Amino acid sequence: MAPPLEPTHEELRARLSDMDARAEAGGGPERNKKQHEAGKLTARERIDLLLDAGSFVELDKFKQHRCNDFGMADKKIPGDGVVTGYGLVDGRRVFVFAQDFTVFGGSLSAAYAEKICKVMDLAVKTGAPVIGLNDSGGARIQEGVESLAGYADIFLRNTLTSGVVPQISAILGPCAGGAVYSPAITDFIFMVKDTSFMFVTGPDVIKTVTHEEVTKEALGGAMTHNGRSGVAHFAMDDEGACIRAIRELLSYLPLNNTEPPPVGACSDPLDRRDDVLRTLIPTNSNKPYEMKDVIRAAVDDRHFFEVHEHYARNIVVGFARIGGRPVGIVGNNPAMLAGCLDIDASLKAARFVRFCDCFNLPIVTFVDVPGFLPGTQQEYGGIIKHGAKLLYAYAEATVPKVTVITRKAYGGAYDVMSSKHIRGDINYAFPTAEIAVMGPDGAVNIIFRGELDRAKDAVAEKARLVADYREKFANPYKAAELGYVDEVIPPEELRPRLGTALDMLRNKRDRNPPRKHGNIPL
Repeated sequence: MAPPLEPTHEELRARLSDMDARAEAGGGPERNKKQHEAGKLTARERIDLLLDAGSFVELDKFKQHRCNDFGMADKKIPGDGVVTGYGLVDGRRVFVFAQDFTVFGGSLSAAYAEKICKVMDLAVKTGAPVIGLNDSGGARIQEGVESLAGYADIFLRNTLTSGVVPQISAILGPCAGGAVYSPAITDFIFMVKDTSFMFVTGPDVIKTVTHEEVTKEALGGAMTHNGRSGVAHFAMDDEGACIRAIRELLSYLPLNNTEPPPVGACSDPLDRRDDVLRTLIPTNSNKPYEMKDVIRAAVDDRHFFEVHEHYARNIVVGFARIGGRPVGIVGNNPAMLAGCLDIDASLKAARFVRFCDCFNLPIVTFVDVPGFLPGTQQEYGGIIKHGAKLLYAYAEATVPKVTVITRKAYGGAYDVMSSKHIRGDINYAFPTAEIAVMGPDGAVNIIFRGELDRAKDAVAEKARLVADYREKFANPYKAAELGYVDEVIPPEELRPRLGTALDMLRNKRDRNPPRKHGNIPL
């Protein structure tokens, strides 16, 4: 019997080309066509949009599942439904995985999970962000507990990676069942209107168990999770806009927790004064205004990258640059609920403050807050516990913290909003600021209740007492006298003052007492 012929170089190359083609085809032309018809890109198209051209390096391209039950032995596709690797975004390293719905519905197998875990481990070792592009039907049922174990392996890495490198999730299709908990642990979640969904249990199960009828969109669509549950941070019109926004978000972030945020070019003069701010804040403390107008007046090129825009709109959070340096911004918004702190606003801001502290982003806080929102719904919902989370986040944060009180800073909410007493580094106030236990009207009703009852002209007497209280307390000067406010500044000087303060704090060093970790009031 003649010995088998050794393959030629051409045959070896042909085999490699064939394997590459099979892996890159995913589920094949028909399924790729269906993906496009559903308004979605394929996994590889998404990676091409996300990364700098030609920078993607794929890992585990030929990895396949190991299941031989339920006819799966004859259904093996190189890559197994997830594309993983690394590349560059604006010349900076990132790791990425993109779930491929055209292969087994993007369902997760043990091998699939191993691919994701590998890039996450490499991301931590090398100090680079992880971006997950999610589009999956969930666990691969044919693999049973192995697929569940795969999810848990990913969840563990999400947890251990938290605060070490940024983790960003884009939901670009279905994300259901246990699969939702990986994005939930990550730092930011992007969703696309009409094509992405997240829920623990779907409409059919809900109908069976609770007899409620609900659509996928109403249950777990982009606007549901952006505007109602607060699970997601961004709702984009299409996948292109989503991926462009991810690239912009990355431009504000360091690659890991040991690096400073990236400094960009700044053509906007740091000493720019904005006369609009002279009259933007109404002197009547009951009149609303838009805090985002104040923020934009202060930041480079008036560009504010808002996070969680549709959720808890009584507080504003997001990123901007001042003098080319990225900062995290938090601001009460008097245009919504008078800027009160409620449960949702406290959770939104606390999460954002902690992210900034993890990744060395200075925090600039704009304060106009009449207090915590009153009512039984808030009390029964745990406003004490949830408000304490925001207090905890600010007190724990060791990054530079600059605070600007634009108008009201009343009661415990004054303390919570990055006051000097919880390690605010530089605290400014506008002349319109009112820093007190409560508003003049309410204070007079309590302090002078008896006198008003006995007064011949209660209306005139109350007006006199309110004016007297406002003169003594509802202004920034008592706090400045005590050193709780470092400087009362003309509003048009906001940008130069912020630039000077942040430059002074650039090399700030602060630390918390040694401990395993604190016990935030969850």
